[in-house]
Formats: sequence, structure tokens, C-alpha cells
Amino acid sequence: FGHELGSLAVEGPTAELEKVIAQAGTSRLVNLKVGAERKARTVLIREIQRKPGSHLLLHVDFYQVSSKQKMTVDVPVRLVGQAPAIAMKLGTLVVDLGSLSVECLPGDLPARFDIDITGLKKASDAIRVGEVVAPAGVTVLNDPALVIVKIEEERKPLAEEAEVKAAAEEEKPAAEAKPGPAAARPERPAAEKK
Repeated sequence: FGHELGSLAVEGPTAELEKVIAQAGTSRLVNLKVGAERKARTVLIREIQRKPGSHLLLHVDFYQVSSKQKMTVDVPVRLVGQAPAIAMKLGTLVVDLGSLSVECLPGDLPARFDIDITGLKKASDAIRVGEVVAPAGVTVLNDPALVIVKIEEERKPLAEEAEVKAAAEEEKPAAEAKPGPAAARPERPAAEKK
């Protein structure tokens, strides 16, 4: 289905379709020949349906595009490099956005966005949508303030926090301890003792 086209049902070998899906994903254009047609159609994979449990391929939607009409597509994000904060065990790497929504002509469609994470040096560091430089002709539609990837400081489990607090209480000096009933009684002079 797609640009100036109704819906057309086609059938093909599953093994070949799996190869196309693996190479193109949902963000690369595919040249699709239907039957005895001489000219291939430029299409984009829009939806992939699989059988629950077995993951067998059931159905693929191909969307025919026009080279002169802008389209909206979700383009995957790929993390590149190693975050120093992870190497120093300062936190956990958290990906908030696995893809970015873009508008562009089919010929300008990027296969993916490579996000360099080597600048994430401490807990709370983040890379936001507004920091991504899109190729010419591509407009990123996501809110620029949205976080793509961040370093999240690891919180100690509540049980571990309680143990640390209890250990700190035990280490207080004896002078800070409140006197109990035995300490409140004055000692008798030696002469009075029997």
C-alpha cells in the first residue's frame, strides 16, 4: 500500500523476506519487484507481524513511497563508544529513546543515528534529542529536551541502606551514649561497703 496506490496482496519466500528485514529494518528503502513487473517499486517496511511464541514471520506491510513527497519515519538509535562513567562504575547506562522520529524525502532517509556516549563521564550526564545533528534534508520531530541516553546513579537497596545506618549508630563514641539507670546512681564510699 502507499503513495497513490491501493492495497495489493503479494506472497514471497519467507527466507528471502527474513534477509530483507535483517538488512533493511524499518528505516531503509527496499526495491520490491511484484510478479512480472519490469520496474521495481521503492518501498519501506512499515510493520512486521510474527507468530507469538515461535517468532515465525506471518505478515509484512510494505509502504510504497514517492521520491518527491516527504514522509515520517522512526529511525533507530545506535550507541557508539564507551561511557567513562560506566567504566568507573558510577552508574547504569539507561536508554530512554531507541529511535527518533524524522521527516524527510525518501532519498534523504538515514539508516540510523549514531550517538557517541564517550562524553558521559559522571552520574546524571545525559544526551538529549536537541544535541543530535541530523543530516541535510532531515528534520527530527521529537522534543529537543527529551533524553535519549543517560547515566543513572545506582541506588542502594533499602535493606543495604538500613545496615549502613545501623553500623553508623554502633560506631558512635561512648560519650555520646545516654546514661542508663546504673550510671545515674552514685557509687558508695569504700567505708560504707560491707
